Parts: sequence; C-alpha cells; structure tokens
Amino acid sequence: MSDRGGDEGATPMMAQYLDIKRAHSGCLLFYRMGDFYELFFDDAQLASKTLGIALTKRGRHLGADIPMCGVPVHAAGDYLQRLIRAGHRVAVCEQIEAPEEAKKRGSKSVVRRAVTRIVTPGTLTEDSLLDADRHNYLVALARLRGDDSLGLAWVDISTGDFHVAPLEAGDLAAELARLDPGEVIFPDTLDREASIIRTLKEYGAALTPLPASRFDSGMAERRLLEHFAVASLQMFGDMQRAEIAAAGALIDYVKLTQVGNLPVIRPPHRAAGGTTMLIDAATRANLELLRTTSGERRGSLLDCIDLSVSGGGGRLLASWLASPLTDVKAIEARHDAVGWLVSHGELRASLRRALKGAPDLDRALARLSVGRGGPRDLGAIGRGLELACEIADSLHSSDPLDTPPAIIGDIARDAARDDGGLAARLAATLDDDVPLNARDGGFVRTGANATLDEQRSLRDQTRSIIAGLQTRYANDTGIKSLKVRHNNMLGYFIEVTQQYGSILLAQPFAATYIHRQTMANAMRFTTAELADLESRISLAATRALALELEVFDALVADITAAAEDIAARSAALAQLDVLAGLAEIAERDGYVRPHVDDSAEFIVEKGRHPVVEAALARRGEAAFVPNDCKLAGEEDKARIWLVTGPNMAGKSTFLRQNALIALMTQIGSFVPAAAARIGIVDRLFSRVGAADDLARGRSTFMVEMVETATILNQAGPRSLVILDEIGRGTATFDGLSIAWATVEHLCEVNRCRALFATHFHELTALTARLEGMANVAMKVREWHGDVIFLHEVIPGSADRSYGIQVARLAGLPAAVVERAGEVLHLLEKSEQGGGRKVLIDDLPLFAAMSSRPASACQTAGPSQVERLIDETIVDDLSPREALELVYRLKAMRPSEA
Repeated sequence: MSDRGGDEGATPMMAQYLDIKRAHSGCLLFYRMGDFYELFFDDAQLASKTLGIALTKRGRHLGADIPMCGVPVHAAGDYLQRLIRAGHRVAVCEQIEAPEEAKKRGSKSVVRRAVTRIVTPGTLTEDSLLDADRHNYLVALARLRGDDSLGLAWVDISTGDFHVAPLEAGDLAAELARLDPGEVIFPDTLDREASIIRTLKEYGAALTPLPASRFDSGMAERRLLEHFAVASLQMFGDMQRAEIAAAGALIDYVKLTQVGNLPVIRPPHRAAGGTTMLIDAATRANLELLRTTSGERRGSLLDCIDLSVSGGGGRLLASWLASPLTDVKAIEARHDAVGWLVSHGELRASLRRALKGAPDLDRALARLSVGRGGPRDLGAIGRGLELACEIADSLHSSDPLDTPPAIIGDIARDAARDDGGLAARLAATLDDDVPLNARDGGFVRTGANATLDEQRSLRDQTRSIIAGLQTRYANDTGIKSLKVRHNNMLGYFIEVTQQYGSILLAQPFAATYIHRQTMANAMRFTTAELADLESRISLAATRALALELEVFDALVADITAAAEDIAARSAALAQLDVLAGLAEIAERDGYVRPHVDDSAEFIVEKGRHPVVEAALARRGEAAFVPNDCKLAGEEDKARIWLVTGPNMAGKSTFLRQNALIALMTQIGSFVPAAAARIGIVDRLFSRVGAADDLARGRSTFMVEMVETATILNQAGPRSLVILDEIGRGTATFDGLSIAWATVEHLCEVNRCRALFATHFHELTALTARLEGMANVAMKVREWHGDVIFLHEVIPGSADRSYGIQVARLAGLPAAVVERAGEVLHLLEKSEQGGGRKVLIDDLPLFAAMSSRPASACQTAGPSQVERLIDETIVDDLSPREALELVYRLKAMRPSEA
C-alpha cells in the first residue's frame, strides 16, 4: 500500500505521519516514537528487506493493515549506515516536545514532531557512518545557460573542508575520480547533457538532481555573502559565475538537509586549473593509489606510505595522493619540511608520540555545530587545543642557527593560535571521564559550578541531609525518638509518638512544627524548611541536568565562536602528522629527496617500487632489484622507452614504479631511489593490466582501446604515460598495427614521456626511424631449458617472449608445454622460410602425438581420425562426399594415428 493515500479516517498520529511523509516523499522517514524510530507503509517494507528486520503491522488505514518496522534509537547509527550504503536517503523525524507537554493540550493530543535532519550519502557527520581516514565529499556541478564552462564545488561537512574550481567537461571523470565523492548534486537541466550525465552515472556516486533555480548564480552569490558575512566574494579568488553557482547550491543543500543547522564550513578555497596533476579514473585504478583493484586498502600505495597516526593526518595524506601538486615551489616547500624532520629524528619521534591518537578536531567541531555532538566532543576539542600548544612550543628550536623550513614555521604559528582561554575553560569545566551524550549528565567537574554542586548534593546526598535534619530537630525539641520519614502520599514528614505530639502542638514549637496527621500511636508534622527541602530534592535531578545542559550549550557557543582558530590548529596538526610520517618512511626505507623542476627530464637512478619492495620485506624474500629510467635526459634524448622481454620479468612493475615515483615526488614525499630528477608531470596516464567492463557491454579489448584513446587524445609534452601490451587483445596483425600506430602517435604527436611495454618485437625497428625513442629489455638467463628472471632493465631489445617457459612455471601439463614448443618451432621455421602462412593442416599433429608418453595420449581423448569417423553418418554420404572423406583421412596420416 502506498503511504500517499488520503488522511480520512486516520488516527491523529497517523495523520501527522502522513503529513510529514508527504513533505519528504523522496526519503525513508524515521518517525520517532519513544525509544524507537518507526517506519510505515512502503518505507517499512523497503527498510525491512534492506535491513533484514521483522515487518509487523500497526492498525489499519484505508481498509488495510499498516506495515511497520522499527529500529532502536540507541542503535540507529548502524541502521542508517546500511540504508545509506544501499542508496537510500533518510529523513529523521524527532519528538520536539515531551509527552507531558502534549497532554496539557488534551488527552488525545499528539506529541509534536518535526524532521530535524535529512541523511544523504554526502551529508554524514557521525563517526560511525564515516571512515576516519577519508573525506566524504558532497560535490556540486553547475553550468550556466549559454556558457560551456562548468563550475565545480565540493565540501566535507564533517570537517568543513570547502573548495571550488573551474572545470572543463572533458576533465569531469578525472575530477570525480580524484574527489571520490559520496554524493553529487546538479541542476536537472543537465539531464539534456548526455555526455555529462553518462559520466556521472558511470562514476557510481549517489546522484541528486535539483531544480535549476537552486543553481541561480545571483541567488548563490547572496547565499555565500550571507553565510560567510563578507561584502564581496573577491577575497575567495576570482570565481567564475558557474563556480559561484555550484558553491551557493552546496550551501543551500547543506542547509536544507541539516534543517537550518549549518555546520562550520570554512571559506571556499579556489583551486585554479592546472595546479594539480590530472589523473583519470583508469590510471588511479591501474596504479592502485588509494585502493587495490579488488577495492581493498591493503596493498595500495596509500597503505604502503601512510604512517600518519591521526584521523586528520590520514585524510590529508589521501588528499595529497589524490591531488599531486604541479607548482615547483610548493613541492619543494614540502620536501624542505620532510628533509628537516628526517634530520631531527628525536624531535620527529616525540612529535609522532604526541600526535598518536590526537582527537579529530574537525569532526568534533562539525558535530557540535549541528547539534549532534556530545561531552566527548567537548573533551576532544579541549585536548586537541592543549596538544596543539604543546607541539607549537616543541617546534620552536632553541638553536638560532637551526631555523625550521617555512612550512614548519607556519604549522607552529597556526598551532599556537590564541583560543581566548577556551582550552583552559574546557579543562576546568569538564570531568576527566565524560559520557557520550549530554542528556546523561555527569560531565561537569565538581567545583566548576556552585549551583550545580548544590543540586547534585541534594540529588546524591538525600539520606545524609535528611539524617542531619532529623538530628537537629531531635536536639531542638529534646525528643530523641523523633524521626523524619517519607511515603508516597505525604512525602517527607516528622513523626513522634502520641506522648510527644502534644509538646509540638504547644508553644514555642507550634509556630515551627505544623500538624499533618494523627495516627493511632503517632502524630505527624512538617516544617516550612522540610517542605522546601522536599521540593528541592524532588527537582534536584532535573535541575542538575538542566544546569549541565546550560553549561554544555555555553561551551558549544564558545567553541563555535572560535571555529576558525580551531580549524587552523586542526589543519596544522594534520599537516605535521603527514610530514612526520613521510620523513619516518624516508629514513626507514632509504628514500631520497628528488630534484624537481620545470624541465622535461625524467631521470631515476636505481628506482624501486615502494609497494612491491615493502611486500618482499614483509615476506622475508630477496631484496627488490632497482632499475634506472632516463627519459628526455641530457645524455639520452629519448622521450619514449620501448620495453620488451618475457612475462614475469618485471616489465609492469618497472612501468608502475616510475609512475609512482613521479606521483610521490609531486605530493612532497621522498622517493624510493638512489637519485631522481623529475620534470613536472601535469597529467599521468596508465594503461596496465586487462579487465573487462561487462556492465557497460565492454570487452577486455574494448576497455583497452577506450583507455588508450583517452591517453592519445589528452596526453601532452609534460605528461607521463605508461602503456603495457597494447593490442594483445585482438588478432596478431590487428594488434601489431594498433600498437605500431600508437607508438608513432605518442612520439610524433603527443611528444610525451612514455614507457611502452610490448611483446610485439617488430616494434623495436621503429627506433631506427623515430627520433626520441629507445629500446630497453628485461634481462633474463637461460639455464638447462629453464629461464631465470633477473628483473634488470638493460639497453637493447628482447628477441623472445619465453611464454612457454612461463607456462611451465605456471604448472601447465607437461604434454601441453611440449606440444606448444613443437608448434612454436614450426611457426618460427615457417616464418624464417619466407613468411608463408601456416595452416592448421600443415601442423604434424599425429606425428607429434606418437612421440608423447602413452599416458598423455590416453588423457588427450579420441584422435582426430576417430572423431571424424564417429561424426560421419556413412549412409548419408554421396559418392563424391565419400571420396572426399577418404582424401581427408589420408591427409591425416591415419597409419600413425
């Protein structure tokens, strides 16, 4: 049953539900009922199936049962995570008044409820829904009418990280791969842009089309000016109208999903075009930068070089890897910082100890700013601010001759920012052990608030207070048997025996002790003091919690006011964490500082693959064999190396390691080599490995051609390209022709730096006529019929691929390997004899079979003659067909079959 039916006959509660659901028809509605979020109608059926929870029913609507399921409020995060990952959006509807308040309006009044948040893949803030080491970006894409340019904006509302950039339509796929967003919003008018929509759908992020009016650039500008309280957007850079439209739409969407509770979002940073290395999605996947091809972090480059010890540091390193710099000075500044930390080992070690487990200031700040934080987030802010101050002090060297590099100085300055005494205030106010939720109370330190201490004393020390009062009353009246008691009818009261009751009824005690009740054997009294105490005790717990919540709100307000300084300190700690981690791995694994410039050179001496080297060391295997790579150098002008040699010899590893060295250089890392001189790479392309894309109807060869086309259409003189086995997925001559033409195009048109690995040895002849091309090969050694891979790159070309030897190593049956050798020999002999095309009938199949072991023949199945005879229906043969059969059998040499 649809939940869009009319409200006729619905209960007041169900009428409320339907009204709220209509306003959020595109979302699953989490409808708060006490300690559960309930879902009804279609939402319940969908959630029950997705979450694997029981589907029940609650009452009837329009003559049918109402499907219902629910999740506990305390475990809602886990269920939200599963729903979001399944592609759903969830509107969280909370009770905004207590049931007691509703009853005051009438016994049948429904508790007021309202949607307080819409949870979408790009607007998550809870730690349980996020990866601590990855940003979760919400991306906005805008195109103005009559303008071909695109505007791109992205924000991580869990950290406040906000950026804008201009964008060419052809670079959209690469930017999506770089940002890896959780959600993309765009104007619904882009539905007419088939290529853009296709790119968005192929990427796989959650897509949210919105009315084009939300991307109006004029309205967007007003939103940005209002949100950041500035008079002009010029202070954020020279943003184009499309960029402003995208940025304003992001602010509007965040405000919509957070129902007015905007998190702390930093002013937008404009990334000018060409400031980062462009890496398309296929290259990122081939090089396994952040994840392996199987989707795992383990085994990726990030996993190999990530020695960060904090969540902020982990996110920052992933961002650096996704966006290598192209500005020489900015890269060198990072190299300076890494080098300084390498040379200051003791300081680096103490910094890493201090940073280990540092609180995630950004995400704590974001949760507090949208009303989803708790006392532990307050504590995290306090500890983080204190840690930043301590680290700032340690970075100021006492040696005046040992001046830290500029980046380290900037980090020290930001870490030491004045917080207006906020850190001290938090430390003085918060208890050492605080609860997760503010509503649980108990997070304000004893002594921090005198009124709160009094209420807590009343709440927690009722017995001792009453005992003290009883003792005083007994002493004042001289009635030693006087008791202060309590029951649900009278509350607190004073009880004495009948013989002493008359004393309290007489002066001077009658003015103080008020008669309440006379029993058979006792009389009961009260006092104004006792009545007041009773009132205060009954309200003490409520008042204590209310006071704590007031303290909490005040601290949140202070933190929000200091958001800019907190964000700066958080950024400083994250940057220091990354730089210290890169310095640690540089010293540990023998990485060196690369020289980087604007030349076309790409020279690596004794380069190593960081991931493979680490894996070998982890398994205790032989050391990695280093190799040189010299492209467009002074001594060797070759821009392209044609790499030949057998499989398993290390061609793909050699190609990948040089691409990774270029990338590591430009994120500011030292590199695994003896020396390196890297001319800036503006675009990195990789076509390595084979995979199909059946979901889009693409064969392995089609995928290979699409990726190759991307490279040939986009690579330029400053690009670095690595290509492996182009053309091997089709017929030999087709593949050779494609590979031949590709090499020519790279050399003569793209004029880029490239490593081109191939088994088409015919291509090596191109070096004689193509300027800027050289042959290198993987060195191997043959020993008693086996091949030994030395994993060394040497000048020259290979004349064999050793495929059969590799097949033997892989475990192919001996008979198959032997037969493959015989066929290869015949093919090579035929080619040497003039290139005559070898037909299947030319191969001496049965002669070869007779020389094999009996077991091999037995397992091979019926012979060709036997199969032909079995398949022939003799009675159906014409005389001519029978004669042709005899000739065919004769050609098969049946005497040897």
